[in-house]
Amino acid sequence: MFDHIGLRITDLDASVRFYTAVLAPLGYTLCSRDDHGAGFGPAGQPALWLHAGKYPAPRGVHLAFRAPDRSSVEAFHTAGLASGAADNGPAGLRADYSPTYFAAFLIDPDGNNVEAVCLT
Repeated sequence: MFDHIGLRITDLDASVRFYTAVLAPLGYTLCSRDDHGAGFGPAGQPALWLHAGKYPAPRGVHLAFRAPDRSSVEAFHTAGLASGAADNGPAGLRADYSPTYFAAFLIDPDGNNVEAVCLT
């Protein structure tokens, strides 16, 4: 349904560090960066764009990234905590969502809820 998503952020360096760390276990990389923003996605195909600007970044966005397996969800959470992100829910089964919903949640540098989820 979506081609790409753009987020306004307040600190480009902090956000690039966070997203580089948490997206690596999911197979995504930093594809593009300049003084005003950065793009992440599969190699050469940025789909998450971070835009640094003079306006305050909105808080409360929820981003969920599909993970290839449960160990990638765990690695996402571990990498996020190591990068200084706040925990918003450790890796684990969320049977109240669905019987196979395995996810972890972090708060990014701008207060957004970022999730990795594996549905198998």
